[in-house]
Amino acid sequence: MLSALTEGARRRGGPLAPGLPGDAAAAVAEVFGGPSAVTGTAALDRLTELLAHGSADPADPACAAHLHCPPLAVAVAADLAVTALNPSQDSWDQAPAATALETLLLQELARMVGYDSEQAAGVVTSGGTESNLMGLMLARDRVLGASTGRQVELSGVPGSGPRPRILASATAHFSVQRSAALLGLGEDAVLPVAVDRELRMDPVALTEALDGCARRGELPIAVVATAGTTDTGAVDPLRECAALAARYGAWLHVDAAYGGGALLSDRLAPLLDGLGLADSVSLDWHKLGWQPVAAGIFLVRRSETYASLARRAVYLNPQDDEEAGYPSLLGLSLRTTRRADAFKIAVTLRTLGREGLGRLVDACHELSLAGARTVRDHPQLELHSEPVLTAFLFRYLPADASRADEINAGLRRRLLREGRAVVGRTELPGEGPGRVRLKLTLLNPHTTDVEVERLLHAVAAAGRAEEDAL
Repeated sequence: MLSALTEGARRRGGPLAPGLPGDAAAAVAEVFGGPSAVTGTAALDRLTELLAHGSADPADPACAAHLHCPPLAVAVAADLAVTALNPSQDSWDQAPAATALETLLLQELARMVGYDSEQAAGVVTSGGTESNLMGLMLARDRVLGASTGRQVELSGVPGSGPRPRILASATAHFSVQRSAALLGLGEDAVLPVAVDRELRMDPVALTEALDGCARRGELPIAVVATAGTTDTGAVDPLRECAALAARYGAWLHVDAAYGGGALLSDRLAPLLDGLGLADSVSLDWHKLGWQPVAAGIFLVRRSETYASLARRAVYLNPQDDEEAGYPSLLGLSLRTTRRADAFKIAVTLRTLGREGLGRLVDACHELSLAGARTVRDHPQLELHSEPVLTAFLFRYLPADASRADEINAGLRRRLLREGRAVVGRTELPGEGPGRVRLKLTLLNPHTTDVEVERLLHAVAAAGRAEEDAL
């Protein structure tokens, strides 16, 4: 397998194999599904080589589009141990050590967030999407549960009670809307709140949105604040959000899937001031934690708010077993069969410590600052705003400003097609042209300032090539 990984990477020769989507699909079909498809003992070798050749390499300095980290070697090794042993955490008798380890790890992470670890509870998840769903599920159940005796309107269906609302910034993760749909509230139950130029939720706009709910007789069940937006790493004003949520009786969920990594850094941790006031928090260690996917964390400040998730399955967690001292994590997760993903996080945390991981966070932050300086100094590049964490938005400035969106979108595809770079693309909130932006998300602490500068010059060169081709 190691030989095949090496050969696949050698053939790839860069951050991404050059070519079009159809080329990658044809290569897969030839090895896996065509008349000459590989079979037998050669399958591991050939398919591993194919995977390495046809994957974006997050360790390459020119691969900087997404929250896609190069995992630490120690985390990969720990993950291999879990894969070989294959414990499942839906019952104690499948994973005695992993059950105890996840419990202790979550207590430590709860303290890092600012929770009382004796009062908090949580679980390892598949990532921010699952964690956000859990936070909003508990918010819904707290406000709309059977014990409240309230009747409500779900998904706009007329009823005798107030319609539930979730308030989140216009730049919050799309999983907020998806979660609302899955919970039977409907995507349009989510009210977008205006953001400032740095794409942070505006407390004045949040106040107005909550007041609007009160005037219309609607029920704000949750405020979702973001600590580290996907595009810019912006952090919403957490203390103000907490105060407003409390004033209106709403649950505060903080999506810190990206920004939670700032807790590891003495320099950046103050950005998350007020995080411990949240009712629930999402963290992702497969972003600024350098873990193999998946390594999400979901935490609640008070364990009693977890009550609606509790489940009893007599073949997994019978009451008499728990009374005899055999603990169960079944009622803490939306999943039943669940991999021991806490193990690699625990190994990494003990190997590097918070200080060692914090140095990696700081290194990536420094890279983003250096990249932003390069953009500011380049006559054909424009910076949107200063980096908060490890990502920033910018764009290429063509001679014909009316074609800026077209050229920026095109230059990104050109870089992909040539296999030279993997650069992100997004759009600023609002309407009309001029909103397309490129994005660098720098999660490789071993990348150098020179390599980031080289990447940005490659972006500018691709922009000029796009102009020449029009």
